[in-house]
Formats: sequence, structure tokens, C-alpha cells
Amino acid sequence: MTVPDIVVPGQLLGPSSKYVPGPGTHLIASQIYASLAGRPNVVPPLSKDQDPKSSASRPTISVPRLSSALPNYSVTSLNVSNSNILPTVGSIVICRVTRLMTRQVNVAILIVGGESGEEQVCGDELQGVIRREDIRATEKEKVVVGEGFRVGDIVRGIVISLGDQHNYYLSTAKNEYGVIIAKSEVGNTMVPISWKGFRDPVTGLTETRKAAKPI
Repeated sequence: MTVPDIVVPGQLLGPSSKYVPGPGTHLIASQIYASLAGRPNVVPPLSKDQDPKSSASRPTISVPRLSSALPNYSVTSLNVSNSNILPTVGSIVICRVTRLMTRQVNVAILIVGGESGEEQVCGDELQGVIRREDIRATEKEKVVVGEGFRVGDIVRGIVISLGDQHNYYLSTAKNEYGVIIAKSEVGNTMVPISWKGFRDPVTGLTETRKAAKPI
């Protein structure tokens, strides 16, 4: 995969077998994700060591902060050339949870994946909904929205319907969709431990989430 020009928190940058994670990134299950909004920077390796297990033989990828005024992962202040990108049915999107309700999750769509596999940052945040029956593929009647998501979570999903004039309908039912970045109640970035939970590496406490399988 190619490194995107602009990324937001939670966007996949590449595997740790190819890059060394630098500032503005974090490592989850051997995959490197952006922890800041900005333009990724790849620095060539310092050594010509051919051992792939050696960090000196891999380039370092980092994400310098593009702007100090990016509250709540908002990307509306970014200078994005294509501000009219819109999702279609089947588009893979990265979004931020903005509200939890009994039967649905409200999200702001930040990134839209195109047919070519490239990801583009939305010029304006688009609104989406994940209905309770679209959160997971099995035992849908047992799903509790608040156990799968929390406000502020970064989620990977797929557009299943263009919905109404206000919201796109999304699904996280497949294994590769769900929460990709979550912070604990005390504010630490957690790591996934299963498809239904994350752990705070500092406190050791776990929290329930519908976790996405790393891709």
C-alpha cells in the first residue's frame, strides 16, 4: 500500500515489518496507525543492514502535526484539494463516533476510500449512522450499542446505503470493520485484545468494544 498524502487519527499507515513507527503514530497488532492529523513523513533507514528484523534496515514513518487547532480529530480545517468526495455504496470509510443512542451510533465520516483503494480526506465532515442491527453479523438482537462503541472512538466501516438526505448508513458487521482506535476512561490509547475488547496498557483495565480486525 502507498502512504496517503494526508491522514487523520486511526488511519492505517503500513505494517511494522515495512516501517519503524515514529512520532505521531502508534503500533497495534503489528500495524502502524496515525495518532495525529497531518502529512506522513518517511525517513530512509540509517543503515544498509539487510536483516529485515533490524529496525535500522527499515524507514521510519511519522506524522508531524499539520495544525495545532484540530480539536476532536476534526479535519474541516485541513487544506484538502478534493473537498467534494462523497461515499458510494461499498465505500470503506473512517469515522469518529459523535453520539450513542439506544438503537444507533451517530458518526462523522472523515475519510472515504475510492475504488482504486486510495483514501481521501473529506473536505467537510459527512454524517453517518450505524444501526444496531448493522453492528455485527450474529446475535443482532443481543447487541448493546454502548458496549460496542464510545463517543470519540475511531471506526472503520462500509457504506451499505446512501440513506436519507442527512445520513449515510454504515455497517461494521464484518470482522475487518469496527473500532480501530479507542481511548480508555482515563484517556490512554488502548490496544485491542479480541474482537470485543480493548485494554489500557497503562492501567491494565479492559473495556468492551466491537474491535476491527487489523488489515
